[in-house]
Amino acid sequence: MTNPTEKLLWSIAFPGFGQFLNGRFIKGITLTILELIVNVQSHFNEIIISSFNGEIEQAISHANYQWLMFYPCLYFFSMWDAWKDAGGGKERYSFLPFVFAAYFVTVGTMYSSTFKVFGITFGPVWLPILSVIPGIAVGYLLMKLLKVFVRSKEGSI
Repeated sequence: MTNPTEKLLWSIAFPGFGQFLNGRFIKGITLTILELIVNVQSHFNEIIISSFNGEIEQAISHANYQWLMFYPCLYFFSMWDAWKDAGGGKERYSFLPFVFAAYFVTVGTMYSSTFKVFGITFGPVWLPILSVIPGIAVGYLLMKLLKVFVRSKEGSI
């Protein structure tokens, strides 16, 4: 029996791994190669190391934002796809939390070099990570609202 949560967690670890576990080898290879290309071109590993060491300005200077902005959509698509292929996401509109997380993280990435809270710049790792929370919340709320709206429309027919 497949475990959607296991596949989701492997995709969080590395895009494409959940697809490999699902037996979707071409998709897994494609997502893994795309992740490696975007990672190298955006200097993402350097950004992560600098951010974890509190060197936010250095992380910002290393970031290639033209490439880094591809990462959220690639990452969240990989998670959703692995989860869905493993049998998760049977509910109507279950993709919305993933989509809105990708949107919010992309916007967080775009503003990560200038957005400040109490004078603190979070940079290209921490602000996008923090953006996941409202993204999932908005996607989940929209999913629930759409299901209620569609149900009420179907009931009035």
